[in-house]
Order: sequence, then structure tokens, then C-alpha cells
Amino acid sequence: MIEISKAKALEIHCKLWEIRLFELKASELYRDGTLPGFIHLSVGQEACAVGACLALNRDDFITSTHRGHGHCLAKGADAKAMMAELAGKEAGYSKGRGGSMHIADVSVGVLGANGIVGQSAPLACGAAYTAQVKKTGQIALAFFGEGASGAGPVHEAMNIAALWKLPVIFFCECNRYAELSPFDVHVSVPNVSVRAKGYGFEGITIDGSDVMEVYSSVLQAASKVRQGMGPVLIEAKTHRWHGHYEGDPMNYLDRSELDPENRIDPIQRYETDLAETFELSPDDLLSSKEKALALVDQAVKFALSSEEPSAALMMEDVLS
Repeated sequence: MIEISKAKALEIHCKLWEIRLFELKASELYRDGTLPGFIHLSVGQEACAVGACLALNRDDFITSTHRGHGHCLAKGADAKAMMAELAGKEAGYSKGRGGSMHIADVSVGVLGANGIVGQSAPLACGAAYTAQVKKTGQIALAFFGEGASGAGPVHEAMNIAALWKLPVIFFCECNRYAELSPFDVHVSVPNVSVRAKGYGFEGITIDGSDVMEVYSSVLQAASKVRQGMGPVLIEAKTHRWHGHYEGDPMNYLDRSELDPENRIDPIQRYETDLAETFELSPDDLLSSKEKALALVDQAVKFALSSEEPSAALMMEDVLS
């Protein structure tokens, strides 16, 4: 296991809570009608986003999904601009015109969330190819789910990445359901990671609820792809606590899966390890959580007090 300092450990803890609280607040604001459009939340999957992005450099790239808030926050996107975008305000990343599924911040390597299933993979290959040609030393990581693992663009991306030995990591967040369908209905193998063998590169399956295992695995993969050894596929087994979208009645789940007592909580798990390793008290952990809560509260206040987009914005950035 990778050793980290107490300060770094608490930084990770705070980021886990920032994502959890951001998502829960977004859910609340969506339910009361404050946020327009659809939102897809990643509550329960925080360890995947934080662990993966922690292992990357600031100028490395990520491509995300329709469930991308956690990825963006973990890579360094601004919570205020994100919440403003979710609220449809001009201060948002896309001036309120893109919404939840189109958040991007190139300054921190976030090349964008998008609503097209599986498109993160070819986009990451494009970024990786650019880095390879320019010899910048950067790598790209594509987040996608097990549902997207069966999509044509993902297979095409893996094939070309293998052929050209692109510096890209394919990171599959296997959260047990693709939209409303359970894993075994749409995936023909026990683990998505075994598919990497068919393309001629390494594939591994890890515990996506263990932030340090995610961090260690991505760190090792990043070292390999950065050295020109070709792509790596990482499948992280995780759990999606909310429905496919906010408002999803989740009738496809067994009652036991809806019971909070049966949930695997990556934050609680990390807090237990953290307290043991660094002899932290409950007050230490609470202080870290409250720091995250303050960041989210500031983001909400900023978003709700921001201006609505002007009519003139409708004609900006229109290319055809």
C-alpha cells in the first residue's frame, strides 16, 4: 500500500466529503425544483473519482460521463462554477447552457463530461495521441461504466489505443447497473477487465470502495502508460446509491439493496482506516467534513445568487 502523509490523508478525506455533500445538495435542490434538467449523481462512488484523480498530474487529462460531478471535483474543477452550471446560471462553466452533463475545465485537464454513453473512451484516446505526438509526458484517463463497456466506441478506442500504445487508462466504474439493467443482463463475462486481454494489454479488477486501492492501482497504471508501455484497463467494483437519474423510482432493485444498512460506504471505510493509521479522533474527522461542507455551502450560495443567462448568450459560441 502507498504511504501518504497525515496532511494528504486528510485532504483525501475532505475531497471525498466534498463530492458526497455536493451530490446530496444537488439532489435536494433538484427535488425542490431549483435545478433544471436531469442530473445523474455518483453518491457511493466517491472513492473511484478521488483515488483515480489523486494518482494523476494536474496537467493529465480525464474524460467523464453523464455521472461526472465527482470526477470533475476530484480533478480540480471549481465547485462554484459547477453548481452555477447545474443551476443554469451565467457564472457556470458553460454560462448555464450546458448543464450537468457538459462540465469541462481544460485548465485542470477536465476535457468534459458528456451524455453520450461510451464517448469518454475515444475522446481520451484523442488527448493521449496528442500527448504522444507532442511528447509532453501527459496521459489521459477515461471514466465509463460497465454499460458503456459494451458500446462500440469503447471497443474501437481500446483497439486503437493498443495498436498505437497510447498513454491512456480506461477506468470502468462497475456500479452493478447500466441505467436500469443489472450487470449480468448486459455483460457476458464476470469482470469487464478480462476484455483487455483480447486487445493485448493489461486489465485488472479492483475494489472501487477502497480509495487507497484505487489510488495505488491507478498510480501503477499511470507509470506504465507514461513509459510508453501501452494502455491499461482498470475495472473498479463500486455501488451507486441513487437511481440512474434523480427521480428514478428504482423499482428494479431488491428491497435489501435499498436498505442503507446494506450499503458499502467508501467514506466510512476510509475514516476507519484513517483513524487507525494516524490516531485521529472523531473531532479531527468532523473538522475535515465541516471544511468540505463549507466549500459546498459556498458553492450553493454563489450559484443561487448568480445572474440568469442573458438572451444574447444564445448566439455566443454558435459555430453553424
